[in-house]
Amino acid sequence: MPEIENIKYFALLEEFETSDKLIKLGFGELQNINLNNDFYFLPFQLLSQGFERFMKAYICTAHFHKHGKLPNFKYLRKLGHDLEKLLNEIIQNYYTNFNRPQFDLDNDFIQSDSDLKRLLFILSEFGKLSRYHNFDLITDNTKIGVDTKKLWEEFENTILNKNDYEKLMDFDLSHEVYQKISHQIIIVFEKFISALSRQFIFKCLGQKGLQLSATTAYDFGMLYEKDFGKKDYRNQTTKYQETPKKVHKRTIIDEVQRNVNPDFKSKKIKKSEYDGGWPFYADEIIIECRQKHWCIVTIDGFDYALNGSAKGRYKLENPHDAGMAILGKSISDFIKMALDLNIVEKH
Repeated sequence: MPEIENIKYFALLEEFETSDKLIKLGFGELQNINLNNDFYFLPFQLLSQGFERFMKAYICTAHFHKHGKLPNFKYLRKLGHDLEKLLNEIIQNYYTNFNRPQFDLDNDFIQSDSDLKRLLFILSEFGKLSRYHNFDLITDNTKIGVDTKKLWEEFENTILNKNDYEKLMDFDLSHEVYQKISHQIIIVFEKFISALSRQFIFKCLGQKGLQLSATTAYDFGMLYEKDFGKKDYRNQTTKYQETPKKVHKRTIIDEVQRNVNPDFKSKKIKKSEYDGGWPFYADEIIIECRQKHWCIVTIDGFDYALNGSAKGRYKLENPHDAGMAILGKSISDFIKMALDLNIVEKH
């Protein structure tokens, strides 16, 4: 039985580990995009590199499993930096039915999903030419790449609806629009990378493939429909790690205020009793409205700001920024319920 020589085995292992880190960082930087941060170059760079390296490592492993040897330099170079071309090479030569219903879902998605094709095209163009789009303009380069940021923004506009544009004008909810965009895009990418990763898990690329891709394969290959879009990748990023999270641990005085102060209205809400898309990671929360204006939410004994007014007054993070709510899931209903506690009191 053929073996991969050690130096090449460890180089391939490093490529899988590198691609895993790049992809997760890219997702995290997408989730960091907001009204004050439109630096798309970073997630583009991370994701285009991460996906390219992962698919090339996939092809190397699959080629070894199929032919008993690693591909040569000419073969891999011919595939270039085109993510769509790399994916087509995998589909045509190295994508195997593992005889479970999930395979049909995965196969249909990577072959037919129009959003995936569009997003991979944008990242491919970025990786090939568009990284230097501005320098091409500056120096009158005749072989100028497309403006990938513009293409990306056009794609984002297909995600948004009238209600989202109204939210952009709302101080309390504008951040949710950016979260919705990154949420939808990451779902597409998670489905893509998990479909490829499952090939390793089900040993379609042999035992060697499973060994080489262990980290990436299990992190993404174990994601299924119920899991997509649920993970907060921001904690992988330096920016998120270095930003202090402004939360408040509740005290006895806080509890007394909640119970006896007539200007403090509160209500406990459980996930099991809520009719709608539950946005919090915790299964139980307490919403509170103070003096008919400042809305907070208590999660596991800590206070977070529900609306912008409370964020400004108490210097608290909102649940999304603090990592306590699922990005892409709106908390607008809970702001309304908190404000409505004052109306209930009048009747």
